[in-house]
Amino acid sequence: MSRKSSATLAGPTKVEAGSEIVAVRSNRVVLENTIGPAEIVISNGKIVDVLPKRNWARPSGEKMLDVGDLVVMPGIIDPHVHICEPRHPTWEGFTSVTKAAAAGGITTIVDMPLYSCPPTTTLSGLDTKLQSAKGQCYIDVAFWGGIIPGNQAELLPMLKAGVPGFQCFLMATGVEDFSHVLLQDLHVAMNELQGTDCVLLFHAEQEPNQWVPVQEDPTEYSTLLDSHPDTMEVEATLTIAELCLQYKIPCHITNLSSARAIPIIKDARQKGAPITVETTHHYLNLTSECIPPGATYYKCHPPIREKSNQEQLWEAVQVGQIDMVVSAHVPWSPDLSDLNSGDFLKAQAGIASLQFGLPLFWTSAKSRGFTLHDIVKLMCKNPAILSKLEDRKGSLSPGMDADMVIWNPEKEFEVNRNIIHHKHKLTPYLGFQLYGEVFATLVHGRLAYLNGKFAPKPQGDLLVTERKMPTRFSSPYY
Repeated sequence: MSRKSSATLAGPTKVEAGSEIVAVRSNRVVLENTIGPAEIVISNGKIVDVLPKRNWARPSGEKMLDVGDLVVMPGIIDPHVHICEPRHPTWEGFTSVTKAAAAGGITTIVDMPLYSCPPTTTLSGLDTKLQSAKGQCYIDVAFWGGIIPGNQAELLPMLKAGVPGFQCFLMATGVEDFSHVLLQDLHVAMNELQGTDCVLLFHAEQEPNQWVPVQEDPTEYSTLLDSHPDTMEVEATLTIAELCLQYKIPCHITNLSSARAIPIIKDARQKGAPITVETTHHYLNLTSECIPPGATYYKCHPPIREKSNQEQLWEAVQVGQIDMVVSAHVPWSPDLSDLNSGDFLKAQAGIASLQFGLPLFWTSAKSRGFTLHDIVKLMCKNPAILSKLEDRKGSLSPGMDADMVIWNPEKEFEVNRNIIHHKHKLTPYLGFQLYGEVFATLVHGRLAYLNGKFAPKPQGDLLVTERKMPTRFSSPYY
């Protein structure tokens, strides 16, 4: 039975997108150890109190959102989003990506460093990115830096300026100004970063030791799959695990697609490596057997693998061997997806999913026994820890930012072009029937999104603040 999905306002003032809310009341608030009735009191963008039902005091003449039986959770944090500004106006930019995020219950994203021009591999590049983002963001945005050959002198200045860590690639990226690193580059960078609190993010693929034959027809998905076998992820994960054990710098593996790499990560953790790993919505919801010929908008690196591999990924998520689930959102324009030729080898890699991450995960996870608390751990709390935001985001506790998603887990809807807020509407999820419609998204107590409408102007924060360099780090995962 579908639960009540209406929301009311205490006091004479009409609530609308952009309104500042002084309290949120629901019968299903997801707190640290419980789910039940609570009123979340907000002041100056922060949670100041969480009141049980017996202590509810309806404010007079102030904006209080009563959402009945809708679920209230911490805002989703997505630490793997590609924003292509500055200087790529036809690709995804700050305005469109943060609107799409708000419509999906996401209150914070962390931008990846490689698809802007210049990339975020220097302090100057970071400043250019910040200037481009100013005044455009409907939700909060943080920024990863990047490691490329020869930029080790830029790492500490970027870290001091507020990036939480750095992404790198172990094989060619296809981006002219973002070269992949060799083993000697990583030794130089990790020596430079020892003693700091940063995390290194690795795209875990590297060229296989042996040549892999590829089928001739580039419009068949199997051709792409054969060009990126599991061994590329396995070998990269072995390299990362060894480096992590040697330097004891926290390392994070992004967009894991192959379940064959999971035992390597497990073994490294048991030996004391501070290593974490994410997988993505497309690896958990799509399978290679179902991808039609020429459907290049399914292309991603690493590729989507077979159903049996997907089941192993779900098992790893369920037992905590995978720490978080993210979008790895890259929405290309149709010309970059090379739809006319349907050539998987020529098309740009990247899948659009940011707006639908919460319902995508919930639709598949609820039948597998996952709970709302599991969502908070995988999509709020652990991403906050990774992004160095755990002191202000990821839970509905007093003192935290008043970032929330209000949604209906029982409500089913269809993904169609009319509801997509990404700049480009091309996504493998068109036509999907999903559970979990987002009703409202609050960022610092303000309604960034409400029932199909956005705040009149973007008011999200850029989460880059200068900080002192700490001298030691202990991973909160262990």
